Amino acid sequence: MKVRVAGIVPESIVDGPGIRYAVFVQGCPHRCPGCHNPETHPFEAGEEMDAQDLFAAFQRDPLLKGVTLSGGEPFCQPEPLTELARQVHAAGKDVVVFTGYLFEELAASSDPTTLALLQEADLLIDGPYLEAQRDIDLRFRGSANQRLVDVKKSLVAGHVVLWPEE
Repeated sequence: MKVRVAGIVPESIVDGPGIRYAVFVQGCPHRCPGCHNPETHPFEAGEEMDAQDLFAAFQRDPLLKGVTLSGGEPFCQPEPLTELARQVHAAGKDVVVFTGYLFEELAASSDPTTLALLQEADLLIDGPYLEAQRDIDLRFRGSANQRLVDVKKSLVAGHVVLWPEE
């Protein structure tokens, strides 16, 4: 399956815990003022890449803790990203997803592809970037409204369970 990609950071230490393979997808409906990645907003830009090729590139680096899906908006391309996330989990690694949506919105979705990607996320950084709440001291996020959500625990509990910050 093809993913429209804006860019890749093969060894990121700022896009989730540990050293991560960060995939920045192309296309975002949120268009948050002050966005860190405004070049990812247009849906027609970027380049198409095969999810299997992204996984193969990820697997070549034994130092990686997992894959981060950022953007752009990953939930605009849930099918190929779910495929990638499943492969990452099968390799014993974890998946972080950045989204402008709230966990509650995603969990209430009637779209099975959205739910499938949500279920593959271990850590979800949710919420739109709000320039008025910008805080450069926050871990892995840009504004104070954004949350670090432990997806597995949240799905079991039926409400948001925050990921413990170390």
